[in-house]
Amino acid sequence: MNDQAPQTDPAPPHRLQVPPQRANASALIYNESGAYLLHLRDDIPGIWEPGSWSLLGGGVEPGDRSLEETIRRELREEAGLDIPDLVPFAVEQARSSDGTLVPIQIFAGQWSGDPADLELTEGVMLHWFRPEVMPRLRMAPSTRELARRHAELLNAGHYGPGPSTTIADAGTTTTAAVRPPHPRSPSAAAPSGRPVPNIIGVHLYLENAHGEILLGLRHPDSAYAGRTWHFLAGHCEQESAVACLVREAREEAGLLIDPGDVEYVHAVHLVDTPGTPPRMQLVFRARHWTGTPEILEPDRCVSWSWWRPEALPEPLVPYARAAIDGIRTGRLYTEWGWT
Repeated sequence: MNDQAPQTDPAPPHRLQVPPQRANASALIYNESGAYLLHLRDDIPGIWEPGSWSLLGGGVEPGDRSLEETIRRELREEAGLDIPDLVPFAVEQARSSDGTLVPIQIFAGQWSGDPADLELTEGVMLHWFRPEVMPRLRMAPSTRELARRHAELLNAGHYGPGPSTTIADAGTTTTAAVRPPHPRSPSAAAPSGRPVPNIIGVHLYLENAHGEILLGLRHPDSAYAGRTWHFLAGHCEQESAVACLVREAREEAGLLIDPGDVEYVHAVHLVDTPGTPPRMQLVFRARHWTGTPEILEPDRCVSWSWWRPEALPEPLVPYARAAIDGIRTGRLYTEWGWT
């Protein structure tokens, strides 16, 4: 990141013809839950926005043939990130230390990983935040406005028509068309024609001796389903689904489960929001376990409670309710959101 870049101001809505050495590039990275990846900068005097949340990015360096190459290099160098699809979204202007305006090309791209798994080489940390949380953060108003505008367009299903939102590089030009970030309908083929990977999630269905089901209340600032009840759940890493379930139960709630005591009970093939990556949500029952549920990841879950299946709490993640209904009726599979 170019530490000398100052706070951004909105750019005029037209193409900016500028030498590449006087342009920067930043990435507006979002996930399927509508949260945005922000970078907490070092609190060091003399750098741009010390101690503030910002976007990943930086300035053009020798060898960069386009601003897309610039942002891809910066993402790799700063966080080891490689995002296949980056779309030009907007152009902002930064006022440099000598008072001149430097354009910043904003690229938007989707990624659904855990920031804690990234190897950050600059700054303090990376974290997901939804736009409604951002007013409580120390960050540039222009960055907050970028996320708000992008979220509105995502919710509408497109980036919308309008003038070019790219900077013409010297010798190369990124596309001037404003492309949609995802297909218009959940079942549409990917714009590239490539297969769309499905994300695998695992969920723990646990019943106590009274027939009550264990559910957790997610943290209000959780990237997904804040203030909502849900299964103990997680995403598969380099592991089998059952191994993931055993690990998540131990890490999130201190429950010890023998893989031999786990049985598959339901799957929900889900499109949570139109245009987001499909998810295969696998639900497993543990017939036996050791331990009492504890709050071990308070940034994700603030409470564990047992609930009668006929009196489940509200709000409850809709596909979790569908899975519980399926388990109680002996149904093994549900499709959700494929309209």
